[in-house]
Amino acid sequence: MPVSTKNSQLIYDALKACDIQLISALPETWLVHLIRMAEDDSKMTLVRLSKEEEGVGISVGAHLAGTKSAMLMQNHGLLQSINGIVSVAQLYRIPLLMLISYRGWFGERDPWQTEGGLVTENVLRSLRIPYEFLDDPNNVAHKIQQAQTLSESSSRPVALLLCRDLMWEE
Repeated sequence: MPVSTKNSQLIYDALKACDIQLISALPETWLVHLIRMAEDDSKMTLVRLSKEEEGVGISVGAHLAGTKSAMLMQNHGLLQSINGIVSVAQLYRIPLLMLISYRGWFGERDPWQTEGGLVTENVLRSLRIPYEFLDDPNNVAHKIQQAQTLSESSSRPVALLLCRDLMWEE
């Protein structure tokens, strides 16, 4: 599989270092190793979703119970989650760490992914969600820690875009 196991492990370890104890996700090609790592870790709770917006509710509940969480999704999943993000996480000032596979951008081979790639950043900006690119393995741990800190201190959603250069092995 051309998805990087090594870089997925870097991401997973950085989430664990931030005391993330619950991950919600739908199956997605770039997230396959992260989901498997969460599933195999007895100290991590993995919640498999049937649609991405459910992840917002799961993360809100985890926050209210005192558990740190992260949502794993594709950028098309972000588009599916907007109602929950705006009407719950933003309205009620809930920290929400989102790791989003940034499909449909430079190097994308699947034409059905390209429309989502064209609007992802504009949607995040329109929703006033701070975001950063994860594209260099050397910066993964630092950027995840910074994103988690900002999400908690601002009590708001924060997004990390998982880029092809990090997630894919050519």
